[in-house]
Amino acid sequence: MTPSWRKPAGMFIILALILIWCIGIVSASSVIGAWPWWLQAPFYLIAGIVWIMPLKPLLLWMETGRWR
Repeated sequence: MTPSWRKPAGMFIILALILIWCIGIVSASSVIGAWPWWLQAPFYLIAGIVWIMPLKPLLLWMETGRWR
């Protein structure tokens, strides 16, 4: 069985998504830092979970070659 190019490509896409997400959150931190702690906590909790959502279809594509 020959190795698929989708796995290395998917790995780089995952790393790029994480990098883009981190840059977006860090660039918003100056605004969010001015919020009270009780608003910051749920924001960062949700932001820490939301980045995982696009990974499920990407991981499926890496394994099967289909998006659904």
